[in-house]
Amino acid sequence: MRNIFIACLAAFLLFPAASAGAGEGAGKEAIVFATFAETGSQLDNIEMMVESIRAFAGAYKDAPIWLYVTEELKGAEGGRIERLAASGVETRVSGAPEGSLWFFFARKVFASAMAEKAAEGRAVVLAWLDDDTIVLAQPDEFILPDGISLGYRPVMHRNIGQLYGEPLDAFWGRIFEKTGVTADSFFPVVTPADSDTIRLFINAGCLVVRPGRGLLGKWAEIFPVLYGDEVLRKMCEEDFKKRLFIHQAALAAAVLGNLGRGEMMEFSEKVNYPIFFREMFGASRDFNDLTGVVTLRHESFYRKPMPGWREKLLGPADRVDWIKDRFGGRTE
Repeated sequence: MRNIFIACLAAFLLFPAASAGAGEGAGKEAIVFATFAETGSQLDNIEMMVESIRAFAGAYKDAPIWLYVTEELKGAEGGRIERLAASGVETRVSGAPEGSLWFFFARKVFASAMAEKAAEGRAVVLAWLDDDTIVLAQPDEFILPDGISLGYRPVMHRNIGQLYGEPLDAFWGRIFEKTGVTADSFFPVVTPADSDTIRLFINAGCLVVRPGRGLLGKWAEIFPVLYGDEVLRKMCEEDFKKRLFIHQAALAAAVLGNLGRGEMMEFSEKVNYPIFFREMFGASRDFNDLTGVVTLRHESFYRKPMPGWREKLLGPADRVDWIKDRFGGRTE
């Protein structure tokens, strides 16, 4: 059954890719940005993401941007998709197996694999970014050094991750059993929000990969192995956070099962900066200073921002003013 699924997935992910010239980067884009939307509010965010790339990404401001959407969203939001096309955004339809849809963020996993496949032979690196990303400076860290196949940031909070050195719980033990990943392959990372030292657990909203390495395709292969397991599903039914974050557990397994530690690079804290994260979800420090920030994530903050956020936001005047202008109309 698993072999049948993988064969179907390979056909599902197949996209024609432009041929590349000889040598790394010959005839390729240095970077392609890609993202996913399944709601109108996510398209609102992506319009601002695209504007920020075109304004602030420096040498990469004119890079291709690919938007993956559901068939339903494309049919309902044609006008906004046309506006995005005017900014050079190419929209593509993605899908996901029906059995995955009970789990949060499932569609994003399969869309990322489609983007990676499409980027193979066309881009040196693919930056897969969540819709709530804003680019505020040239993202030089995204141009991965030779030998590096993944750039990442740790998860903000520990959530379903485990402290480094603590005994394995049943959830992670089952993941290791299903994927063949071993506990000793995990190495420590520190969560930005709480400074907890945990076993490698990667934020799925900011991933930069070399497309030919196939990491996102592996993520899309491993995710069904986990969500299709009756034991893990039962755990997800009993614990909402496991249902919410099992896609990130699958990502950790895909990374550690397919990359050596020397092929991964943790980005600096100026990438994936979680603006006002303390106010939204709790943190040991403030995240309100845009000084030096390359990309930020605003998550749900601007759905109903706290009173006085404009006065609390610090950093370069032009970047602060840009954020205030774009989000100033949101109801406090």
